[in-house]
Amino acid sequence: MTASVRDRPDPHALRDYALLADGERGALVGPRGEIVWMCAPAWDDDAVFAALIGGDGWYSVTPEGPFVWGGYYEPGTLIWRSRWIRTDGIVECREALARPGDPHRAVVLRRILAVDGEARLKVRLRVAAGFGTAPLREVRRDEHGRWTGRAGDLYVRFSGAPDARPGDGGLCTTVTVEAGAHHDLVLEVSDLPPAAPETAETWWRATETGWAGCVPDLAGTPGRRDARHAYAVMAGLTSSTGGTVAAATTSLPERAEQGRNYDYRYVWIRDQSLIGQSAAAVGGQRLLDDSLRFVTARLLEHGPHLSPAYTTTGRAVPGRRALNLPGYPGGYDVVGNRVGRQFQLDVFGEALLLLAAGARHDRLDTDGRQAVLTAADAIAARHREPDAGIWELHDDRWTHSRLMCAAGLRAIAAVAPRADSGRAAGWEALADAIVADTAAECLHPTGRWQRSPGDDGVDAALLLPALRGALPADDPRTIATLHAVRTDLAHDHYAYRFRHDQRPLQDAEGAFLLCGFALAMAEHQQHDDVEAMRWFERNRAACGPPGLYAEEFDVAQRQLRGNLPQAFVHALMLEAAARLGQGRH
Repeated sequence: MTASVRDRPDPHALRDYALLADGERGALVGPRGEIVWMCAPAWDDDAVFAALIGGDGWYSVTPEGPFVWGGYYEPGTLIWRSRWIRTDGIVECREALARPGDPHRAVVLRRILAVDGEARLKVRLRVAAGFGTAPLREVRRDEHGRWTGRAGDLYVRFSGAPDARPGDGGLCTTVTVEAGAHHDLVLEVSDLPPAAPETAETWWRATETGWAGCVPDLAGTPGRRDARHAYAVMAGLTSSTGGTVAAATTSLPERAEQGRNYDYRYVWIRDQSLIGQSAAAVGGQRLLDDSLRFVTARLLEHGPHLSPAYTTTGRAVPGRRALNLPGYPGGYDVVGNRVGRQFQLDVFGEALLLLAAGARHDRLDTDGRQAVLTAADAIAARHREPDAGIWELHDDRWTHSRLMCAAGLRAIAAVAPRADSGRAAGWEALADAIVADTAAECLHPTGRWQRSPGDDGVDAALLLPALRGALPADDPRTIATLHAVRTDLAHDHYAYRFRHDQRPLQDAEGAFLLCGFALAMAEHQQHDDVEAMRWFERNRAACGPPGLYAEEFDVAQRQLRGNLPQAFVHALMLEAAARLGQGRH
C-alpha cells in the first residue's frame, strides 16, 4: 500500500528527535526512523519534509513488527545511529546529511544494518516542496534502478530502492537485509539538475572525512562528551558562509497555544558572537573563524544600522507569514521573523567581544580590525537610543544592552595594539561613561541592576555583563545582581529569564537554559565551584536522548520547549564547561 497524506507520521515529544545537519540545512529524525523536517536547498528555504508541523513530506525507514527505540551519535559528529531492539533481533540505521554540505544539493544517507538477525523495514519517501504543497511528480526509474523526479522547482534522485512502488506522490518499498549485512539508501534533493551519481560508499567516506578532526578533544573538560557534542551541533548548524542558524526549525511552541512560535532558521548576530566566544574558550578555531567572518562582513556592510539577524547568505530576514498548516501540536505555522525591523543595541557589544576573542587568538585580519572601529563607533553614536533588547521586547533603555556595550568596549581596549593606545583609552572612557549613566538610571535601591529605568524587575540576562567584564566580579552591583537572580528567578537549580507577572515562574514559561548555564559561570566567577557545578549539571541534563537542547525546559513535564536545537544554549553549555574545567586546575 502506497503512503498517503493520511499516513503522515504522528508527532513525538521534541526530546525524541535527533538532528542531521551538514551546515547548509538540517533534518529531524524521529524514533520510528521518520525524517519529518528538512528545508532545501538552504536553511531558510521551504521545507521538503514538513510533517513535523502538519504538512506533507517525510522519509521513513521503520522496522516491521514491535520494537523498542534507542540511538546515539558517533563521537564528534552528527552521524546518528537509530537503533531498534526487536523481539527477534537488532537493527540499526546509520544516517547523516553528507558533509561537507553543498549549498545546492542535500544528500541524505541512510545505511540499514542488520546487527542481530535478519531485518525487514518499510521505506516510505514523500518529497513535497513548498512546505508540502508541491508533491513529487514526473517519477521515473532508470536502467540502474535509480528513481528521479521533480518537486516544485527541485530535482530529486533516490538510489537503493529499485523495487519501490511509485504512487500518490511518493515511493514505497520493503527492504530485507540478511543478518550481518547492510543496505544503503541515498536521497538527493537539489535546485540544479542532478550531477553524475556517486556511490553510497563514496558519500560515506566524504562525510566521515568531513567530520574527522572537526571537534576539539576537550580533554579534562567536565561533561566532555556533551561539550564535544555541543560543538558538533554548532558546526552542523554553520553554513559555508560562516553563519550559524539559531535553530533548524520554525514554529515549534515555547508554550502551547500562546502564540510564542518563531522562525529561527536565521543567523542572529548575538548568537553568532556567543558561538564564536565559546569556540575561542575551547580552542575551536574553525567555529571562531566562521563567526568572525560572518559578523565582520555584516558590520562592514551595514555599520551602525546592523540588523539583529540575517539569512546565512547575509540577506534580510523575511517578514512573517502563515502556511495554512495545522502546526506542531500546541504550535502554529509561522515562517519569517519580525526581527529585521528591530534595533538591538547589545549586538554591537557582543560583536566587539567576539572580535576581541579573535584578537586574543591572533585571528583578526584587516577587515576584522575595521569591523572593530565600525562597532565601537556605532556604540558611541547610538548607546543612548532605546532598543528591543536581548529578549526582543518593546523598545526601552535596557540595562543589559548598555552594559554589554561597555563590556565589548573594555574587551577590545584590552587587546588593542600599542599603536592604538589612544583609541583604547577612548573606548575605556566611553565604557566608564556608559556604566555610570546606566547606574544613574538603572540601579535598584537594593544595589542590584534592574531591567530598565522604568522596570525595576530582576533579569537573568544581567548576569552576563559582569561575566564579560563590564564591571568587576567583586563589584557590589555584580554580587547583588547574582543574589537577586538566584533568589527571585531560580528554583531547584533551574533559572528563568524574568517575571512576566504574578504567576509562579514555571507557569509563565519554561526554565531558560541559557540562563542556567550563565548562573553556573556566575557562581564560578564568585569562586563557588560546588554551586557552579550544581548549576552546570542540572542544566546539562535538560535534554532528550540525542543530547539536543531547546531554548526552554518544561521542568514539571521534563520536556523541551521551542525550536530545536537552539544554538546559543549549546554555546553557553560549551563555554560553561570550559570555564569550570579551568577552575579544576
